[in-house]
Amino acid sequence: MAEIVWTESALNDLDDIGDYIAKDSARYAELKVAKLFESPDILETHPLAGKMVPELQNEAIRQLIIGSYRIIYHVEDDFRIEILTVHRSSRLLGNTYDFDNLVNE
Repeated sequence: MAEIVWTESALNDLDDIGDYIAKDSARYAELKVAKLFESPDILETHPLAGKMVPELQNEAIRQLIIGSYRIIYHVEDDFRIEILTVHRSSRLLGNTYDFDNLVNE
């Protein structure tokens, strides 16, 4: 079973998403952030459940699509998965996280 580790960057992304949605509805913000936070739990037993991120062409960097959000994660090994970033699918990937260190592995 793999451990899911949220990076500080990904947690900040969730906070930002929640703050933005809360401008209209605090309750919906709470529900959306909870759903995004809980969705990667499937990776504990199925680390390759998400598809490879097409922009990066690296089998270890994958994504879960949850509604209009992408949860991008790195499969470090069979026992550890890092959630790297969470962002709206409409945003460019390069504007959210610096993947250079991971892509060159």
